[in-house]
Amino acid sequence: MAQAIGNRKEKGVIRSLDYWTIIIYIALLTFGWVSVCGASYSYGETDLFSLDTRSGMQIVWIGTSIVLGFVILMLDDRYLDMFAYIIFGIMLLLLFGTIFNPHSIKGSRSWLVLGPIRLQPAEFAKFATALALAKLMNTYGFTIAKWKDFALVLGVIFVPMLFIVLQRETGSALVYLSFFLMLYREGMPGSILFTGVAMVVYFVVGIRYADTMMVYTPTSVGKFAVLLMVQLFSIGLVYVYCNDKRDTIRMALIGLGATLVALVFSLLIIPFDLNYVEMALCAVLIGYLLYRFLATRLRNYLWITAFAVGSLMFYNVADYALNHVLEPHQRVRINVLLGLEEDLKGAGYNVHQSEIAIGSGGLQGKGFLNGTQTKLKYVPEQDTDFIFCTVGEEEGFVGSAGVLLLFLALIWRLIHLAERQVHRFGRVYGYCVVSIFLFHVFINVGMVLGLTPVIGIPLPFFSYGGSSLWGFTLLLFIFLRIDAGRNLLRN
Repeated sequence: MAQAIGNRKEKGVIRSLDYWTIIIYIALLTFGWVSVCGASYSYGETDLFSLDTRSGMQIVWIGTSIVLGFVILMLDDRYLDMFAYIIFGIMLLLLFGTIFNPHSIKGSRSWLVLGPIRLQPAEFAKFATALALAKLMNTYGFTIAKWKDFALVLGVIFVPMLFIVLQRETGSALVYLSFFLMLYREGMPGSILFTGVAMVVYFVVGIRYADTMMVYTPTSVGKFAVLLMVQLFSIGLVYVYCNDKRDTIRMALIGLGATLVALVFSLLIIPFDLNYVEMALCAVLIGYLLYRFLATRLRNYLWITAFAVGSLMFYNVADYALNHVLEPHQRVRINVLLGLEEDLKGAGYNVHQSEIAIGSGGLQGKGFLNGTQTKLKYVPEQDTDFIFCTVGEEEGFVGSAGVLLLFLALIWRLIHLAERQVHRFGRVYGYCVVSIFLFHVFINVGMVLGLTPVIGIPLPFFSYGGSSLWGFTLLLFIFLRIDAGRNLLRN
């Protein structure tokens, strides 16, 4: 009887698998291998399948990844929930131990060298962190609205991030910020997500236009714009969360009216730095928000006050960090991205050559193994972080669009699977997977096109290497196994 139930259960897993996702996975692996061939091929090579070549070794990584995925599908998905914290703890120990790794590869200590094998624990820590978050948030009585519960979630996210930063692998650490997309789906207030977006806007606008002066006035456009946005964003939050339209309109009219009067005075009478007026208006706004909190005892006014104060502090700290804390090469990369420096022979070289390669592909591309920029090795890291430029050069716009549509189909399918989960554990893990894939694709492709910073993260299933391919396979197939077991009979 037990054997019959076991057989019934095993057949149920096979029948319940989402084969559309598996088909997309196989398609991405196939196109990824073709891209590795194109990126690593050198004129004169005759055997693409030789283990002495990167294309040959990538076949090994693909084969082992498929075996790994099959093994995961054969596991009982209840073990994933049962051992989630243990797996997470083991990964934290690996990450911590890697900090003291004597082997440094391209300035990073994130690799464990075991003879001929090199592994990057940060790639595997993603699925471990996702499992830990899923188990924590599936705990009875957990609610993200409780500060204690929310603090525990932040701890699970930021501890591995800290260890990875200490390994000098900032790019991999930033991937963990993608978990906030999952938190938003699970009930995190939209104001927190908005705050994160606002900080990015402050940084980009404030730094990009810090040295640009407003016409006829000694006013920094960057600082003026940030101070004005702090006021407008804060007033907007009052409108949304305090439900006081009259108060909102009054604050907006006073702030914009005072700014307009000061601007006219500076242009027509005595030129002066308008930022003094904007700082005074911010101070008045903060004082008024505190007064409203004391008068109404509505806590939202206090949070909006904290947002305004935090915004001002962030802008000043970000400016200091950029110029005095970041490493010179990191500062140059940011300046190149923001258009403050060109440096085509230094920090901007990779992106410039990548843009040339993609542009030279035209509509239909130059054909398999016929790319000139990539064959002549003009693009550094063209088979790892910058592999998308090979797709653009050899397959052109059509091939690049096809690859992006495949990734879009994968992400859409994963969202569909996450939404149909019957338990919160599966849904949370599913959205963690969605968030990680979305972050990797958006940042990697944007990096190659010069739209996002060069932070050195792989393109899923395309970039050469075993650690990233195994890591993404673990992420995906664990979710497929959870999804396949959602309606199975249990002994």
